[in-house]
Amino acid sequence: MPEMERPSASYIVDMQPPAARVASAAESIPAKAVHSSLNKVKHPINVVKWTPEGRRLLTGSTSGEFTLWNGMGFNFETIMQAHEAAIRAVEYTSTDDWLLSADQTGVVKYWQTNFNNVKEIQAHTEAVRGLSIAPTDTKFVTCADDTTLKIWDFASSTEELTLTGHGWEVKSVDWHPHKGLLVSGSKDHQVKFWDPRTGRCLTTLHGHKNPISKTMFEPVQGNMLATCARDHTARIFDLRMMRDVLLLKGHEKDIITMAWHPMHKNLLSTGGVDGSIHHYLLDEQNPPAGVAPSISPYDAADSQNAPSQTIYPAHSLQYAHDFTVWTMDWHPLGHILASGSNDRVTRFWTRPRPGDTNYVNDRYHIGQAAAEAQGTFDRGQGRRQKMEEEEQEAEDEAEGLVDQKMPSRNPGGAPFLPPGLSLPGLSAAPDGTSSSLPGIGGGGHPPIPPPPAGMPFPPQPGQPGAPMPPFPGGMDPSRLHQLIASGTLPPPPIPHHGGPQQNQNGPPPPFPPANFPGFPQGMPPGMPPLPPGMPPPPGFPGFPLPPGGMAAPPPGWPVSQPPLPPPPQQLQLPQQQQQQPQGGPVGGDASVRKRAPLPDQHDALKMEMSQGRYRKAR
Repeated sequence: MPEMERPSASYIVDMQPPAARVASAAESIPAKAVHSSLNKVKHPINVVKWTPEGRRLLTGSTSGEFTLWNGMGFNFETIMQAHEAAIRAVEYTSTDDWLLSADQTGVVKYWQTNFNNVKEIQAHTEAVRGLSIAPTDTKFVTCADDTTLKIWDFASSTEELTLTGHGWEVKSVDWHPHKGLLVSGSKDHQVKFWDPRTGRCLTTLHGHKNPISKTMFEPVQGNMLATCARDHTARIFDLRMMRDVLLLKGHEKDIITMAWHPMHKNLLSTGGVDGSIHHYLLDEQNPPAGVAPSISPYDAADSQNAPSQTIYPAHSLQYAHDFTVWTMDWHPLGHILASGSNDRVTRFWTRPRPGDTNYVNDRYHIGQAAAEAQGTFDRGQGRRQKMEEEEQEAEDEAEGLVDQKMPSRNPGGAPFLPPGLSLPGLSAAPDGTSSSLPGIGGGGHPPIPPPPAGMPFPPQPGQPGAPMPPFPGGMDPSRLHQLIASGTLPPPPIPHHGGPQQNQNGPPPPFPPANFPGFPQGMPPGMPPLPPGMPPPPGFPGFPLPPGGMAAPPPGWPVSQPPLPPPPQQLQLPQQQQQQPQGGPVGGDASVRKRAPLPDQHDALKMEMSQGRYRKAR
């Protein structure tokens, strides 16, 4: 836009929304990028759709996820897995009560405004490419790669009509904003009009010689139809004349998507395969230098046979995205345009403020290399800003998962420990063991310390050269041998010194019989004898209960178990974790990074008044 049309900053007080200047579409051209939004896990964006009240932007990706972005701060709000396949189309009803979405596998889902999934139908056997709802909200139409269109009853989800006539995949469909008329565009280069009551094809337009990408009725009056194709052009058809009246040029590659402005009937935006976005004013030809202007068919003597008028972009963003622009959608108030691309970025565009003349030199207009050469873009600063935004989106997404009561990403730690702190025996070690304490988990025993220098190390028991351990005092080895030989004492167990264990799978050796010599009488058969001097417990089989029942515990013995000590209120953190980063906030929320508040109009107005550039609105 020339400088003569870009007034000084003092004209900010005269800025009006598009609804207040419907006839002035040039002031609504979104030439400035205000924000770029990225998911933590990035996927190509197939669909962007503003919620009916304009508070949020809904995006659908190839992973089947819905992402909600704030419509004012452009920050992340929430994410959910809506479909099992790539989302291809999203549409709100005119009453703003329902949302329909379609995916790559032919499934159409009903959603309430709080994103509660109510119903799911298998509309097609192949990918659904387009979805449109009737202005009365009683029916909706879908088109798919199976060459058919289907009209459905909204309330009962029953198929009413199947429209056949296209010879190839149907890529787009649109329902007229206030008439019973459908339009579809196909890969067979044809644009067809349909009667939704009878399912009959009314007429076919042959304006393009390449596959059709998008067909859209003009939403304000409904007299115009915009079509774009893979022949680098878009065409505007007048339904009253049933012919193309305007030919839109300027794209160097195929045009994929379009968006009519919701209030200006003469403002159309297009997005191409090369990532460029062009804005056209349909009543301004804007021919480049050396190109002669052409006459509109409305002004020609023979309007039915006159050639269509060529329109060039009023504003071009050659480097709006790095890859294909798949989708665009205008805010309901008409002041913000959102675009989604194959570069996995959702970008927000709006008109430049009065006095802002540097936007034409940013990297979206002249490219990143040229912007770096002019000093309007710093690669390092842009990378840092992008990393900060990605970190913020990751934090917001984690908070969103907490709000949705999703499982924690670190369930193994102790609940009372701060992040990054572990206790031996409770937390997992890096090598997968459960503890670093010896004998617990995978920790090994500490080695035996070596003897002092010059002192011989005694051999361990059981090793060659070790002395025989002495018998206990008063025990005669010959008497012990006689008792074992006569059967009075059982033989000792055979030791296993690393060899194969005897009786490995058999039953254990039995206890002495009930009347064995030296065994207390009255013990149950098979029970081992009690140690000498130890009385049996009260109520033991074969022994009478003490008089008066069970004995009371001795004096001083606690009757109940004392309560456990409370857990520590605050664990002593290592010195490195106690140090706060320099320049960070002071207090308990030092680790939480707060988003700075957005400037409001009152602060901006006070700044203008302090600089003496304030004027009263005319």
